[in-house]
Amino acid sequence: MDDYVHLTYAITRKYPKDELYGSVSQHRRSSLSAVLNYIEGYARRRKTVQLNFYETAYGSLSESRYLYAFALKEKWILEPEYQQAEAMGEEIGAMLWSEITSVERDIDQLK
Repeated sequence: MDDYVHLTYAITRKYPKDELYGSVSQHRRSSLSAVLNYIEGYARRRKTVQLNFYETAYGSLSESRYLYAFALKEKWILEPEYQQAEAMGEEIGAMLWSEITSVERDIDQLK
C-alpha cells in the first residue's frame, strides 16, 4: 500500500498544473486515505469499528483507481503507468476485500 501511495505522488507530479487543486489533490488524498484507514482499522479492537475503517479504505482505493483511468483517458499518464497502478490497485483491493470478509465473518460469529 505504501508503494501505491508513493507511485500516486510520483505520477500526479506529471498532471497538468491547472489540476493541482483538483485531480492532483483528490488523487493523492484518496490513495493516502486508503492506507491510513487500513492502518487505523488494524489498530482498532472492536470488529465493527475495524470493518468501518476497512470499508472506507476500500472505497478510497476505488476512487483512486478511477482517477487513474480518468488520467489515462485525459492523456495525463501513459499506458504503462496506468497498468502498473492498476496491478497494484488490484492486489491491494483483493487484500482489503479479504480483510473485510474476514471481519464480517468474525462479527457474524459473535451474534
